[in-house]
Amino acid sequence: MSRLVYGLQPVREAVRVHGDALERVVVEQGGSPKIQAVGRFAEGRGVRVETAPRVELDRRTGGGRHQGVLAVAPDLRIRGVDQLAIEPTSIVVALDGIMDPQNFGAIVRSAVALGATGIVWPEHSSAPLSPAMFRASAGAIEHATLCRVSSLPEALRSLADRGVTVIALDAQGPTTLGAVDLRGPVAIVIGAEDKGARKAVLRACQHVARLPMAGPIGSLNASVAGALALYEVLRQRQVPT
Repeated sequence: MSRLVYGLQPVREAVRVHGDALERVVVEQGGSPKIQAVGRFAEGRGVRVETAPRVELDRRTGGGRHQGVLAVAPDLRIRGVDQLAIEPTSIVVALDGIMDPQNFGAIVRSAVALGATGIVWPEHSSAPLSPAMFRASAGAIEHATLCRVSSLPEALRSLADRGVTVIALDAQGPTTLGAVDLRGPVAIVIGAEDKGARKAVLRACQHVARLPMAGPIGSLNASVAGALALYEVLRQRQVPT
């Protein structure tokens, strides 16, 4: 099976990770120097590169923002949560009800950039893995360890049984995230922007914590909240004990 990836950075990362396992890269005929550079990068990795007029790329991507380049890539590897290696420094990001592919992709981008070792989400009530989501991640999805599960509460309990501290972000949480010890293996649960994490998911968490807010707005975009939470994990781990 294969999937479509488009956009300069997503295609570049797909080439970087998969190399000649890509079926092909298609670049816009007479495209900009940036587009041509992606084509040369792909050729250097042994990937078959084709050219096509922009209208053809528009057609293949369904009018998506392809920036003059697309790739046909192998399917992403999806693991079970029991296949996640849990180390003292593990950081798992769990998503509950993230339906917007832009938010999903942005969270994946932050998670990969900030050292998350796994991303877990339920197979239902979630944005699908799609070219729009791949693009929103700026190619970070190619580097991520992905776990799609049938039951997120069960997956979180499984992680807790393996020594992972599971914390849900919630604007009404009884404690701040900074008050929770995040120096061991942790899982940060990010819920839907409108409803937050489901009650069954909250019950599977050892802590429900909020991010401290100083202004009149009481909550943040899910992807921003996730990035700040991951920074708090890194901050605690860099403070001398």
